[in-house]
Amino acid sequence: MTTIPWGRGSIPCDIPGAAVLRSRVDQLKAGEPGQVLVTRAMEAPMGSAPLEQLAQGKERCTIIISDHTRPVPSRDILPPMLAALRRGNPRIQVTLLVATGFHRGTTDQELREKLGEAVFSQEKILVHDCRDARANVAIGTLPSGAPLVLNRAAVETDLLIAEGFIEPHFFAGFSGGRKSVLPGVCDQATVLGNHCSAFIHSGYARTGILEGNPIHRDMVAAARMARLAYVVNVIIDEDKRTVAAFAGDPEQAHEAGCAFLRRYCAVPAAPADIVITSNGGEPLDQNIYQCVKGLTAAEASAKEGAVLILCAGLSDGHGGEGFYRSLKDCESPRALYDAIMKNPWDQTIPDQWESQILARILIKHRVIFVSPPERETLLREMKLDWAPDLETALALARREKGAEASVTIIPNGVSVIVDAKQ
Repeated sequence: MTTIPWGRGSIPCDIPGAAVLRSRVDQLKAGEPGQVLVTRAMEAPMGSAPLEQLAQGKERCTIIISDHTRPVPSRDILPPMLAALRRGNPRIQVTLLVATGFHRGTTDQELREKLGEAVFSQEKILVHDCRDARANVAIGTLPSGAPLVLNRAAVETDLLIAEGFIEPHFFAGFSGGRKSVLPGVCDQATVLGNHCSAFIHSGYARTGILEGNPIHRDMVAAARMARLAYVVNVIIDEDKRTVAAFAGDPEQAHEAGCAFLRRYCAVPAAPADIVITSNGGEPLDQNIYQCVKGLTAAEASAKEGAVLILCAGLSDGHGGEGFYRSLKDCESPRALYDAIMKNPWDQTIPDQWESQILARILIKHRVIFVSPPERETLLREMKLDWAPDLETALALARREKGAEASVTIIPNGVSVIVDAKQ
């Protein structure tokens, strides 16, 4: 029986004859607790001195940490990082800087759940705000021409390091590594420039692609200019448990983690008339904004005119006012896409990248969300369809594509790289 992650639970999905595309990350058997895996990776850092050594002689250290939208197992990663820093320099002043990127601020309760009571109550924590010009400082210009403006806590420090996890990313190729800096702790001017319409439109700005990806190029440049010195990135399984860890130089450790993950999450496309997927359950399926990621996996394995079904809890609604308004107020997805493409990089509108990708999908496909009844009006306002359960959504799709329509199931759309060339 195949199950689809949905909110904090799952939906059974048993369709005879359906192709199933799933990550093979669950083939990885950790065999040891996450902190042990992280500690072992830190004991043999890639292309870097040990963190204890990096901490020596430094007064201040800023650790960029993930926000509430990422299932990064910070409880596995941060304790070994903090311990290593203080072994190397017991007097070092540590600040945890929450990489919210363009998202809303992470609440205290969300931080407490993510970090654990000990870290939450004992460490200094700052939540990045990309819209607070007073909290951010310009340090240079990126290859794209966009200014690099960073949170002061990331600039005015003696040692900048980061935690994170690596997963396929729908336009940056992979998450993790350099993404902690851009968009993680950048001012809105930098995020908007990096997420411009021309870059999003690029055929290289796709899941699992780094080489030739203009978004990735700017992100790497940002991390170098910010002097990001060290990262600990992990890979998690379908149950969000740490199964592998990579530590050291931000580029070497990240590239090694991406290459490792690709072996387990790349799947050959199975083009179908109906594609069913999810955004991996909470926290990633808490809003429509985030769910665009899962839809791109369905898009990559869909026949022309296919119906895409995405199962999502949507506990947090749409996820971005600009994103919501762009879909609600547009004449059509095509009109929205064409309007976005006319925006130069320095006139990027907040959240337009998500709107652009969703519009691209809606131009080609009908999209049905399986979500709670209270989200029906919101979804329909955004040119999306709604169904109360998977059975109803499948019936709607078969009514359009026919009783014998082919079906592909991608249980977790954010965990796979759908490769049409395999």
